Amino acid sequence: MYFKILIVIYFFIQNQIMKIQRFADARQFYEQVKDYLLQQEAMHNLNLGICNRLVQSPDHYQEQNYLAIVENKSEIIGVVIRNPPFALLLSVMSTIDDVMPLIVSDVHDFYKSLSEVNAPVKESKAFAQAWCDYTGNKYKLKLATRVFQLEKVQQQNSTPGDLRLATAKERELLKSWYEEFCREALEEINVPSDIWVERQLSQNSAYLWYNKSYVSMACRTRSTPNGVAISMVYTPPEYRRQGYASNCVAALSQELLNQGYKYCFLFADLANSTSNHIYQEIGYQAIGEWQEYSFIN
Repeated sequence: MYFKILIVIYFFIQNQIMKIQRFADARQFYEQVKDYLLQQEAMHNLNLGICNRLVQSPDHYQEQNYLAIVENKSEIIGVVIRNPPFALLLSVMSTIDDVMPLIVSDVHDFYKSLSEVNAPVKESKAFAQAWCDYTGNKYKLKLATRVFQLEKVQQQNSTPGDLRLATAKERELLKSWYEEFCREALEEINVPSDIWVERQLSQNSAYLWYNKSYVSMACRTRSTPNGVAISMVYTPPEYRRQGYASNCVAALSQELLNQGYKYCFLFADLANSTSNHIYQEIGYQAIGEWQEYSFIN
């Protein structure tokens, strides 16, 4: 109760200075935030990719999206996005402590409850603390990741095999590997496997490394104005430590650069030292870190 009273006082003082503006139209929202997010394109590759997807495929996300900018004296100082059932996303913010109570209050008015927040480290921790102060929830760290960016592939084809675009013949394999990846890396399946597989096949975005049989997977995901992200990198346990994932990611990265993208991006789990090392050998450079927190009632 005391915290909520402070929020009201804070709003009164800051009313003419700092405000949140929500958007119902994804295209209008993207036009407003694009330049701000592009100031740190790699750090914001997830934010930019979701914006682009909302514009290009409005029906991709079934639930109501939260799209908002935070302004200080008419200047954008932060961007907030949520596309349920996924985590709330925050951009890098030019100010953190002063703005979080405002964001928390507006998000709470919109959703009432929230399962997760995912953002650059300082922004994510500040939101998690402010949300729990406001709601009485508790939070815990779910995932810590590092953002990587690549401009030139340094190493590839260190083991036998070749990269192949997945087709309908590999539908069941993709489904199985997607489910295994989600259980292992994310501990949950947010998108039903049948829907995920059909999207990959229709968009020609799933790739497999083949060496007498399929041994590894990587997928092209969201795009930004100058780059594209790689995700769902998975190798079954029996094929690990043989260089297949490294070859798969390197070959796919080169394929995407050949298609005209200037950059490739990916997120790597900080707890997985092997993948972090592999990506750097390929030519990926560490840009920054994100953290995802989950909330407990």
